[in-house]
Amino acid sequence: MSDIEIKDNTSIDYSRLRPTDWLPTSVKEMQALGWDYVDVVIFSGDAYVDHPSFGAAVIGRTLQKAGYRVAIVPQPNWRDDLRDFRKFGAPRLFFGISPGAMDSMVNHYTANRRLRSDDAYTPGGRHGMRPDYPTIVYSKILKELFPDVPLVGGGIEASLRRLSHYDYWEDRLRPSILADSSLDMIIYGMGEKPVLEIASRLASGEKIGAMTDVRQTVVLRPAAEIPDGNDEANIVLSSFKDCMRDKKLQSANFKHIEQQSNRLDGGVTLWQKTGDVAVKVNPMYPAMTQGEIDASFDLPYTRLPHPRYKGKVIPAYEMIRHSVNMHRGCFGGCAFCTISAHQGKFIASRSKESIMREVRQVVKMPDFKGYISDLGGPSANMYAMGGKDKSICAKCMRPSCLHPAPCVNLNTDHRPLLDIYHAVDALPEVKKSFIGSGVRYDLSMHPTGDAEVDRTNRKYNEELITSHVSGRLKVAPEHTSDEVLKIMRKPSFSLFHKFKRLFDDVNRRSGMKQQLIPYFISSHPGCRAEDMALLAAETKDLNFHLEQVQDFTPTPMTLATEIYYSGYHPYTGEKVYTAVSKDQKLEQRKFFFWYDPAYRADITRTLHKIGRPDLIGKLFGNHPPHRQPPKKK
Repeated sequence: MSDIEIKDNTSIDYSRLRPTDWLPTSVKEMQALGWDYVDVVIFSGDAYVDHPSFGAAVIGRTLQKAGYRVAIVPQPNWRDDLRDFRKFGAPRLFFGISPGAMDSMVNHYTANRRLRSDDAYTPGGRHGMRPDYPTIVYSKILKELFPDVPLVGGGIEASLRRLSHYDYWEDRLRPSILADSSLDMIIYGMGEKPVLEIASRLASGEKIGAMTDVRQTVVLRPAAEIPDGNDEANIVLSSFKDCMRDKKLQSANFKHIEQQSNRLDGGVTLWQKTGDVAVKVNPMYPAMTQGEIDASFDLPYTRLPHPRYKGKVIPAYEMIRHSVNMHRGCFGGCAFCTISAHQGKFIASRSKESIMREVRQVVKMPDFKGYISDLGGPSANMYAMGGKDKSICAKCMRPSCLHPAPCVNLNTDHRPLLDIYHAVDALPEVKKSFIGSGVRYDLSMHPTGDAEVDRTNRKYNEELITSHVSGRLKVAPEHTSDEVLKIMRKPSFSLFHKFKRLFDDVNRRSGMKQQLIPYFISSHPGCRAEDMALLAAETKDLNFHLEQVQDFTPTPMTLATEIYYSGYHPYTGEKVYTAVSKDQKLEQRKFFFWYDPAYRADITRTLHKIGRPDLIGKLFGNHPPHRQPPKKK
């Protein structure tokens, strides 16, 4: 038992807890629980942090609550004699694969396809503790070692790669990850409900190959089962072979995939012929009810990394250790975002009581200094929001409830959110609660026509600025060009001007000197060098030296990625310009840093080339020549 003894360390106090308070990660820990077998073994690409922000912990605790014995193998070594894959033997029900909170290729590589030097989900931030495509690598190892044990994959990697998809890092179209791996089944989206159904049916004696109808799963079926055509229950997508031949077909497929991901009640079954088999994607479950999401967040998490990591820092945990997530889902539908592909656009909000229970856990942590780092969610201010008339939502096929304008059926009342803020701030242990998640100012500033709601939403913006900002409020206008913003599914930059005036006014009236930090993306589909030049000029006029910037990175299953790959917009069929080459992308990115003398000559040449020499004086005419530029990120 000495190898699992918990000792205090300077960063985390484990003294209040026992080794058995975590799910077991070793045979000795399993035996300490009095077990001689396990029902499910989960292999995770991330370190094991027993917290509701880490997928393997959520699935493990969900199964445990239902009475199953669950073990976790975090970041198994796939390079040695494979002892990590063998140590628990064959589980009674199945092996689960949770590749990580990020797609492995986003985790490993930059937008320039350069290998990253660190990994936020690994102790010490150490790189190289998971392979590229853990879903594929882990499943092939397990199938070879235990050919008769069912294999179920899940998490963000499986969700975003459940059908044919463009892989930016390999620069090719790949088939469903189910066809590329040795998995028997994929769970996509939030996995609590489907994983319980799978476990229950396996426990009753049903074979994994017979489970073809579990909602929110993907299975392989004989190609002969593909329906002859589309009907009320099925959509037959263009085959992987045809998509390889014609990029327009891949683009057209995406429209169906996105629409069905965002249906109120799960949509229809999707089929795609891949090689000699059919990939069958069963409809999603509806968004969780308040009771269901409360039950998930109220599971007995320790909210700490496993003691095996004592003395080591896990950067991703440090970011969220004193934060609370209040809801799932996002109805923004941004073209470059993967949230709706994984969580859907309908919001599942926790009850105030559940949120406050977790806040009280946080304030009792020995290292808590009085500051909640985030009361948020995928979009911080969508809590408790949704359609007023759900029968309208049931028919809706819009990918965004905010673009091109907020839906008239959308409830944008921020009162429930303010109620949470006030309750948290009233706790004597809390000095201040911050909103670290992204805020949709187009949501809080939208005039509804309801005087009380509009008054509340103005109050929300003022309280956000005065009470929940740590000196710098980060917002994401993403671009200044309305044409680019239209493709991004983001509001006009004129709204950012309006929000900035509000921000400055509130600061002036409150005697505060906070900063507004805007986030921008270069090389997004539809963006040309001239758009970036105008972005540089307009942000200069606003006295911004940009820090929060990013070159567009195509990630699987987003609208922007489909445009990047195919050259066509899936909803209009129109051709869209996209910067693809390294030189084209660099030409755009350098405009972020117009204030850096090192870029001045290159920017000047580009402005001549694109016929905009009029902007040279605007950018450089009155710029101090020796001003030290801020550090680029």
